[in-house]
Amino acid sequence: MDLNGKRIILGSASPRRKELLKGLDIDFVVDTGNSFRENFRELKNFHEIPSIMSEGKSEGFHRPLEDDEILITADTIVICSGEVLGKPSDRDDAVRMLGTLSGRQHEVVTAVTIRSNEKKETFSDLAKVRFGELGDSDIEYYIEKYRPFDKAGAYGVQEWIGYIGIESMEGSFYTVMGLPVHKVYRHLKDFLSAQ
Repeated sequence: MDLNGKRIILGSASPRRKELLKGLDIDFVVDTGNSFRENFRELKNFHEIPSIMSEGKSEGFHRPLEDDEILITADTIVICSGEVLGKPSDRDDAVRMLGTLSGRQHEVVTAVTIRSNEKKETFSDLAKVRFGELGDSDIEYYIEKYRPFDKAGAYGVQEWIGYIGIESMEGSFYTVMGLPVHKVYRHLKDFLSAQ
């Protein structure tokens, strides 16, 4: 992709988002300096939460952007049984979340914000994931070995729990992983051509 002399910044500490953006063969740097504090407890429309959080992370970037810079931020949530499952607060919360997901279908929504000094664009993608029944020992093993405390819904689709637990999925695997790269690629191309 021709970046038209622009420099891409990924404003995320997620190693998964870094890996996925790298897979698009785009040169970028990671800069996670941010003043934004995530809080979505008051928001009623769950599907809007990732977009609001992603835009908040973009606007909370620790410094003004240079004219040749484009910032990419993102946010992912899991929605199951009328509840938003963000990152677990501790081990017990992770156990509770995985118990909630066991034997049920849930939705994963990931939103992305692309911003320069000229414009800003936010889009999101939704996937539906169904877990089979997860035994207590499976949940304990996964949390002990993989420590999924930095992941929405307390799981990583690309990890052991995904291998043994996921029965079906509608939508993009990469959206569940934390970055809908098919949409990022298209939106970034359009964004660059309009600069």
